[in-house]
Amino acid sequence: MVLLSAQNMDVAGIARVAFTSEDHVRDVIHNFNADGFDSLYPRYRGGRPPKFTLPQRREIKKIAKTKPAEHGLPFSTWSLAKLADLLVAEGVVDDISHEGLRILLREEGVTFQRLKTWKGSTDPEFKQKKARIERLYAIADGEAEPRDGEPEIVICIDEFGPLNLQPRPGRAWAAISGNAKEPGREPRPRLRATYHRTGGVRHLFAAYDLGRDRLYGHIRPRKTRTRFLEFCRYVRSLYPREMRMAIIVDNFSPHLSTRRDQRVGTWAKANNVEFAYTPTNSSWLNRIEAQFTALRYFALDGTDHRTHQEQGSMIRRYIAWRNRNAENRELRRIVSRVNVA
Repeated sequence: MVLLSAQNMDVAGIARVAFTSEDHVRDVIHNFNADGFDSLYPRYRGGRPPKFTLPQRREIKKIAKTKPAEHGLPFSTWSLAKLADLLVAEGVVDDISHEGLRILLREEGVTFQRLKTWKGSTDPEFKQKKARIERLYAIADGEAEPRDGEPEIVICIDEFGPLNLQPRPGRAWAAISGNAKEPGREPRPRLRATYHRTGGVRHLFAAYDLGRDRLYGHIRPRKTRTRFLEFCRYVRSLYPREMRMAIIVDNFSPHLSTRRDQRVGTWAKANNVEFAYTPTNSSWLNRIEAQFTALRYFALDGTDHRTHQEQGSMIRRYIAWRNRNAENRELRRIVSRVNVA
């Protein structure tokens, strides 16, 4: 209608072409002249008005995020019934149903969640170390350009293990288990129990390249400074020597240069490498931890490997699959959910 009016067609002609009334055509043209293109997308409001006012919703959200003990109640956790009773007793609302309270809290971004512990860092240089690691992540993600002398390659390295020969709980499709009334059904699958594990352990040295989104790994019987440097040499060999590299690691002793053993620092200076250490008790800053969660989910959960060769082969084949399918939806979901840094 607006386009036809712009072509100097009269209201009667537009009404005939659009199969509508002349009054409706006039309303559309007048609204467009007043509001412009916003008038083409009217916001129709229907239904009854909200039952609870904005101050009431804020107060309900505020009380839901407190503990019952703060209100003199002998409970440690809110239930919908207890919370609804308190809201009525406190005069916040006259009445509210349990389902209505659940919907209101969800709309306000409050859900019933399991509480977890959190170990804060006691490192006196926490802010400086965290800021440096975040700067390296910004470079790797392309959000910041490296300054003179800053690394162009960012690698996260850590050890995963110890890898025992043991049955690992997991999930799998299975038939509904039988019972006394229906003995013909399949029994629920079980994993064996282990009392003595005499096969020893192995350790996975893993590196995650943030720029290429690739995972590398070597399995070794021990995790020592010698083995760590051996793996670092392998990772360094994957890139040109003139490109400066940053390696993000935690404060595990084989990663550090000590007064007795300066090999890590000497190797870093000779190979154009910067070691960025996560603060104490802050291994969550290392993005490879999320990759370990995915590795455990895809390659280890629900397995019962009898030899280290079998287990190592499974891990190596997973790493190869992961690098070929880096955009896998399930892989991305697990990594993004776990990744804190």
